Amino acid sequence: MPDEPIGRTRILLVDDHDLIRKGLRHAFERDPNFEVVGEAGAAGDGVRQAAALHPDVVIMDLRLPDGSGLTATRELRKAHPTMGIVVLTMYAGDDQLFGALEAGASAFVPKSAPADDVVAAARHAAATPNAFTAADLAEAMKRRLEPSGPQLSPREGQVLKLLADGMSVAGIAKQLYVSESTAKTHISKLYEKLGAGNRAQALMTALRLGLLEAPDSPRF
Repeated sequence: MPDEPIGRTRILLVDDHDLIRKGLRHAFERDPNFEVVGEAGAAGDGVRQAAALHPDVVIMDLRLPDGSGLTATRELRKAHPTMGIVVLTMYAGDDQLFGALEAGASAFVPKSAPADDVVAAARHAAATPNAFTAADLAEAMKRRLEPSGPQLSPREGQVLKLLADGMSVAGIAKQLYVSESTAKTHISKLYEKLGAGNRAQALMTALRLGLLEAPDSPRF
């Protein structure tokens, strides 16, 4: 059997979407410096395969059917201090970015980015697994230190969370012990601050600005 190429970076793909895994596999296999050694569609399986296969880098989806990719990232970082971990997510808000940083990820890449960006992040993760990188890191740090987005009052923050939970106007009014008219006023002011015309727009904007964490399952 011919020898394996020297110095290839071993990649484990963890994502519950077959098409995304296939696309990433294709992107890595185009580069002779990488080798995809395994694939998993769930967090638990990804952690087990990482222990068995000893990849240099794990590409970890943030939302998986059996749990959070951030929880899996924390487990991997604790068990494998020198393993590179690239968090890949559809929800690329500031909360998700800082969550990846705090979990011990090496890089954070939105799924909207080109596949080449994931490959570049994997290259960074293999070389410096404990140095975090993200395309929007500097701007996210600036936003966290000097908030420039809409500043919600405590009541508006409550209304936003209740909207994200799928509550009706009547339900929000009951939860907050106010009249439906007052609840509608709070919702209207919230929409105005977010530049939104309806619930879906408000929640998507709030996710993008990091005012909400990504829900386990979309309700809008």
